[in-house]
Amino acid sequence: MKVGFDSPLPPARTGVADYAAALLGGLRRRGPVQVTPRRADIRLYHMGNNQLHRDIYSRSLRKPGVVVLHDAVLQHFFLGALNEQEYVEEFVYNYGEWHRLLAREMWRGRAGSAFNQCYFAYPMLRRIAEVSRAIVVHNTAAARMVLEHAPGARVIQIPLLFQAPELPELAGTLRFRDRLGLSSRNYVFGLFGYLRESKRVLNVIRAFDRIHRARPETALLVAGEFVSRDLARAAEPYLNQPGVVRLGHLDDRSFWLAASAVDLCLNLRYPAAGETSAIALRMMGLGKPVALTEGDAADFPELTCLRIPPGVAEKSSLEEHSILAASFPQIPREIGRRAADYVRHYHSLDRVAGLYWDTLCATCC
Repeated sequence: MKVGFDSPLPPARTGVADYAAALLGGLRRRGPVQVTPRRADIRLYHMGNNQLHRDIYSRSLRKPGVVVLHDAVLQHFFLGALNEQEYVEEFVYNYGEWHRLLAREMWRGRAGSAFNQCYFAYPMLRRIAEVSRAIVVHNTAAARMVLEHAPGARVIQIPLLFQAPELPELAGTLRFRDRLGLSSRNYVFGLFGYLRESKRVLNVIRAFDRIHRARPETALLVAGEFVSRDLARAAEPYLNQPGVVRLGHLDDRSFWLAASAVDLCLNLRYPAAGETSAIALRMMGLGKPVALTEGDAADFPELTCLRIPPGVAEKSSLEEHSILAASFPQIPREIGRRAADYVRHYHSLDRVAGLYWDTLCATCC
């Protein structure tokens, strides 16, 4: 069996590229796999919601195979890839003629699509789910979204993979903290990745104001690029408050160094796009406690993460959990240890690559 592999790969600045590179190595230990070949017995497409995946989406429709939905909401992909008429027709294909007026309204209001929950309520998955020979998702919420659009689709749930990195020595981590003005006495929270509205950036940095006043030894490391200028402007005053440390985009080596230097990762997301967070999984595999929005935490066992409710209770819950963590650090450390045990087994590269290979073999035959 010859497998075609179609995905962004490093140095593309997307988590899908890093994931795909690791999976590619795991699959090649099981059989022949080529990147975007002209001919293949079965093809594996990696699909996300940004424009790096535009050609991949087109190829997946022309030559159907197994599609990995890294994001189960393709709404924002279509907003960026289509013109108004094309978008409206695609929306109608997904949800029916009676939604044509809504489609036009959503197109015209697309400037607010990053934070307006309405856009997340219409994932627009029908076409790719109906055409593909199988759809791979990483969590139960994504599986449900696919089946709502295409009840006859073959949906397989395979965990997002975790590959343990070469970690810096403790001395290197301490030097990194020292360069940021942080000592071993500081309890450091971390916010990583592309900074967008759905990552609850403003609520996190606003909550930190109360956290820092209650526990002055706390610090917040905000590392990553803002996706929108409006969000960057809104966040700027809070980023200058005491205890906040700001870094830009981190390459892979710098990410692991920064990850090793924090005590707890804040990784909230609402509205969610049906994705499993690679950052959360990396931090959990590292043994760091992670605060997740309750929906994102649904597939993880109890006591492997901190669970923060979305909505009006989000900010106060985050404040209370964070103050408790800084006050009694042995509790989140134990949560991190349990998370590492779970992730390193259930999400291991060898196990995940085996599940993919079994899926490809079954689909090909």
